[in-house]
Amino acid sequence: MPAEGTRMAGLWEREVGRLRPKRFANAFMASRDFVQSLGIQKRLREHRGCVNTVSFNSSGSLLLSGSDDMTLVLWNWEAGTPATSFHTGHENNVLHAQFMPFSGDRSIVTAGADGEVRHLQMREGGPVVVDRFVELEYPVHRLAVEPGSPHTFYSCGGDGSVWHFDLRGKEATKLFSCASINDETTEIIELYAIAMDPRNPCYFALSGSDEYVRLYDRRKNYVNGDSLFGSPVEHFCPPHLIGQNKDGITGLAFSQAGEMLASYSYDNIYLFEREHGLHFNNFKVGEKLLMDETMGATLPLSVEKLPVPQTFKGHQNMQTVKGVNFLGPNYDFVASGSDCGYVFIWRKKGGELIRVMKGDKRIVNCVEQHPSESIFASSGIDTSIKIWGGGGSEDPSIANFDEVDDPDPYLFSMSSDSDSSVYMDDYIFAPVSGSSDGEDEDDDSSGEDTSSDEGDEEDTEEMAEGDESEEEDTEEMADGDEGEEDDKDGDGDMDDE
Repeated sequence: MPAEGTRMAGLWEREVGRLRPKRFANAFMASRDFVQSLGIQKRLREHRGCVNTVSFNSSGSLLLSGSDDMTLVLWNWEAGTPATSFHTGHENNVLHAQFMPFSGDRSIVTAGADGEVRHLQMREGGPVVVDRFVELEYPVHRLAVEPGSPHTFYSCGGDGSVWHFDLRGKEATKLFSCASINDETTEIIELYAIAMDPRNPCYFALSGSDEYVRLYDRRKNYVNGDSLFGSPVEHFCPPHLIGQNKDGITGLAFSQAGEMLASYSYDNIYLFEREHGLHFNNFKVGEKLLMDETMGATLPLSVEKLPVPQTFKGHQNMQTVKGVNFLGPNYDFVASGSDCGYVFIWRKKGGELIRVMKGDKRIVNCVEQHPSESIFASSGIDTSIKIWGGGGSEDPSIANFDEVDDPDPYLFSMSSDSDSSVYMDDYIFAPVSGSSDGEDEDDDSSGEDTSSDEGDEEDTEEMAEGDESEEEDTEEMADGDEGEEDDKDGDGDMDDE
């Protein structure tokens, strides 16, 4: 019998009936071996612009994508073909799209850079019926669908507003606008992410252009506009960022256990749990004071006394609005895209970075897991969507982090200390100029070290030519050396291309 706890022991237990196949599969998908086996299995090509949103339906049979080309595509991702596609009616980029639950995958809601929230109903054998719910002056970045409800969802956008929608009466209600934490001002912050707690849909989290994640209980917020700025029941923030007002949060995700991921734009990704709440720790947000019950006095609180959340380091998140997500059957891993065009995967427990994989020629923005299988989808600036799975890869660019030779310190730095006052640049909404299927296909064969290898081969050829040209004078040999140096300098340019 194999040694206990090994992979071979698991195989043996499965074969003799001691371990149920589902449990064996889940154990394998939660292993490092599985993550190391991940690779691109399919590329889905139909869009003509950046793919800003991807999501699976509840059964996982369909994948929904939205793009800068203002269209939606429903994919039969296993076959690698579009089941249907149509224009959304948005006049600018589609930033987010979601299936509504229990609707037969025929009810879809979308948010766009044109400030609109739309509902699209696909009729049996007929046209797509589109309803526009709101038209705001700023982009609507994110939607959150209430778990288990085919009618209710929420939105947040660049004007700081949070809206509640009910499809039954085609109702759109503004709940509140999100204000700055600073007690001296009621400045509105931009909102980039909203997420609902799957265990308790009464709770939803918001994040935007400051360093705080705000948790709300919808039962404690009026829906008639009386609660102008909302009333968070909890705030979350890494201790070293409290009060700094130098960062923002572009992505949020809940696990089934109530854990919450937050992806900071100039810092790292953090995992918050209940004990990291500032109110839970008697920290009054905005004043930095703590009541000492034993002395009956108000004392300054040192942020060093606050618990530090688990940190996930290595990616870069400064150029676009990126999401963050859990991976694995038991949410064992954390995944995110990066400005360097790679997908980063960390182990949730301990925060170890265990895989870095090439996912886009420029930037990866979305990573979305299949609801039941060991599959996930990613998208970004490229016009294609990548489907990832275990068992090898079609793409030679897949590499483990420790296999990357001399990684660029900018792309793989463990933290970011940028003092730039610009939170987001125009890369978020600007259409990609020159994007084409041809460009994307160039990425199919682009390996991490292929440019260097080509450069080395060229250098070798030139050296061989130099050896054969012994009769050439000193001036010509000097020219050859200069050409060789130019070729070495050209390797970096080839990598950039």
